[in-house]
Amino acid sequence: MGREEQRALVRRVRESLIEELETTYRRAFDAIGTEEIGEGAVARLTQLLLRSRDGAITPLEEEIEAAVITRAPDGINQ
Repeated sequence: MGREEQRALVRRVRESLIEELETTYRRAFDAIGTEEIGEGAVARLTQLLLRSRDGAITPLEEEIEAAVITRAPDGINQ
């Protein structure tokens, strides 16, 4: 497997993981909305989930963006 193929595979794996995490967090948000735990508890849980989501997904997104930004355009340095 060539270097570019490996990068593309890693990118697809990251994107797939992000999609799975988004689905998981969406389900968790939906579940909180169905519980009768009071507005304060819902607000705290929602805030915790948002922080957790940000901590889980942001590094994956940043890594995808970093690969795009730092990669030399095709035809340069060949």
